[in-house]
Parts: sequence; structure tokens; C-alpha cells
Amino acid sequence: MFELLRALDACHSMGIMHRDVKPHNVMINHSQRKLRLIDWGLAEFYHPGQEYNVRVASRYFKGPELLVDYQMYDYSLDLWSLGCVFASMIFRKEPFFHGHDNYDQLVRIAKVLGTEELFQYLTKYEIVLDPRFNEILGRHTKKRWERFVHAENQHLVSPESLDLLDKLLRYDHAERLTAREAMEHVYFRAIVQDHGGRIPVGAQQNNDGTKKPGSTTPSTNPT
Repeated sequence: MFELLRALDACHSMGIMHRDVKPHNVMINHSQRKLRLIDWGLAEFYHPGQEYNVRVASRYFKGPELLVDYQMYDYSLDLWSLGCVFASMIFRKEPFFHGHDNYDQLVRIAKVLGTEELFQYLTKYEIVLDPRFNEILGRHTKKRWERFVHAENQHLVSPESLDLLDKLLRYDHAERLTAREAMEHVYFRAIVQDHGGRIPVGAQQNNDGTKKPGSTTPSTNPT
């Protein structure tokens, strides 16, 4: 996960959204201990305030913004997809949100994150929900992540992993961690310490595309 975040941090700092983060687009060379994020066919340069096509990303990894046709999304879309991958890993449930179509996909998300929170998100961004959701969405309270822990996956779960997951899988894209912020999360403390307490170079950037103070443009290849 840390290496995947490094790849996203690098591409985001170069102004690129991957828009199709999923397990099938991650290649790992175990002998060389290298990870590569592949298939950049849906990648796009990000420009603040621009509208983008919502017909991107694979269904199980689509962010809520895509499912409600919100076109002014940003790099945080990739962090939602990464959060879905992370949830699948620690809970041993692949995929974590298993919708039968794009409408059902949002329903599956709402059953975990809650419908009240969904409507708050829609109101904040003045998004009108497709009428087809009226009959299928229902009402659901937000679930605690601990509910998904059981005997077969409890060895993969920790309070730190659940906290990281909670900060990635947010309806509101503005509330999700950036790739750099996720790398700085306590869940990865041991890895950062192995790097001498420093995170490998990559421009620190907000999800809206603005660089954070002290940021520099990296020469790292996102793959």
C-alpha cells in the first residue's frame, strides 16, 4: 500500500489523475520488491475547476462523485479507489463494495457510510440525485468499521488500519487524505522509520491541485 501511495503521490504531483486504480492495475515484482501502477489509458491532467468525464474507473472502485455524476472531481478520486483496495485487503472481501451496476454500487456504499451522510454530501455540492435512486437507496445508518472484522481477518486489522481506511473512504472528496498525507499516517510509521524517518521525495499537494508550502516537483516516474 505504501508503494502504491508513492506512485499516486508522484503522479498527482505531476498533475495527473490515474482514474483507474484497482488490483488488476498493480504489478508487483516480488524478487526485486518493486511495485508498478500500470494502465494509464484513463489518466488525465488535472486543472482546478474543470469538469471531467464520470465514465471512468472500474465499478467496484468508483468514487461516490462518479456515481452521482459530479464532474468537478480531482486527485482524491484515486484515494477513494485505493481505499477500496485497502478495505478488500484487510477485511479479505474482494471487492469490498460489490454492486451489480453503478446504481447498486452507490447503494452498497450507502449501506456502509450511511444515507444521512450521503445527503449531506449531495447538499454541500448541490448535487441532484438521479430519481432512480428513490426506490433502491433506502435509509441506512453509518456502520463502524469494526463490524467487518472477524476471525479470518482480525490478524490483518489494527486500530491504525481502520483509522486510515476511515480517512480514505469519505463521501466528501475534500475530506479524504492526499496520497502524501496517507503516507504520513501512523499506520506506515515502521516503513517511514526504515527510510530514516523521511518519506521519499514527491511534491506535497492538496487534492484540489494546489501545492503545499515547501513542495518541489519530483523527478520520480509514477510507475
